[in-house]
Parts: sequence; C-alpha cells; structure tokens
Amino acid sequence: MIPMATLVGTKADSWGRKPLFLVGFAVLPIRGVLYTLWDDPSYLLSIQLLDGVGAGIFGALFFIVISDLTEGTGHYNLALGAAATAWGAGAALSNAVAGFIVDRAGFDAAFLFLAGVASLAFLLFWLAVPETGGKRGPSGGGGQDAAQRVPTVPARRGP
Repeated sequence: MIPMATLVGTKADSWGRKPLFLVGFAVLPIRGVLYTLWDDPSYLLSIQLLDGVGAGIFGALFFIVISDLTEGTGHYNLALGAAATAWGAGAALSNAVAGFIVDRAGFDAAFLFLAGVASLAFLLFWLAVPETGGKRGPSGGGGQDAAQRVPTVPARRGP
C-alpha cells in the first residue's frame, strides 16, 4: 500500500488521476477472480498484495480528486464528508451482500459477484468519469480550462 501511495503522490500530476484510478479499479475484479482458483494459504496471501495496490491508489487519490473537484468553491470538507460516507456505505453494503451470497451459494459465487460489480465500476469510471487534474501550470491551477472551472465568490471588500 505504501509504495502505491508514494507512486500516486509523485505521479498524479504528470500521469493524471484517471489512469492511476483505473489501475486501482482494474485490480479489484482480478483479485476477486483469483480468489476462486485456489485455496492454498500462501497463494491467498500473495493475492492480498493486490489489495495493497488498490488501497494505496484509492487512499491517496481520494483526497486529491476531492480537492480537484472542489477547487475554489470552499466546499472541500463537505465533499470529503459526503464521499467518505458513500465509501463507507458501499463497504458495508458490499459485506452484507457478499455475506448473503456466501450463505446461499458459497464463497466462489460471492467473489465472482463482487468481481462482476468491480468490473462494471471499472467500465463506468473509464467511460463516464473525466480527468479531474493534470499538469499544473504556473498559476497552480488544475488541468481544467478556465471555462470549466467552478467560479469562486469574490471576497467582500469593506462594509
């Protein structure tokens, strides 16, 4: 996880956020399918390395993308709280749904179902989510055009 978070921190501006996020999304379905193939503990432990890849990418990019999306609006904390709530709700729902599937059809079915959901998330992200950052110019702004930037409210000057 730490090497991936370091990579994200050093390359998010030059490579862009979307390609890095796509790598994080890509490891999720791969991991889900690999869990169904063997049950040897050393093999399963090695698959956990993929979890570190995803967690490092998502953990580091989460804050960067929220910052990109709220730049100049003054709503960073609100957006961060809303996104963290959605992330937590998704994690809880994932566990509940997987537990239900395990009870009805077994672990392999649950892993394959979650791998399918992760594949859909990968496709949705790839096709529908734009790049939020990019190379930062001398002004320090993100990769958005001036016409795409959310306008800021000018500061009030005097009474």
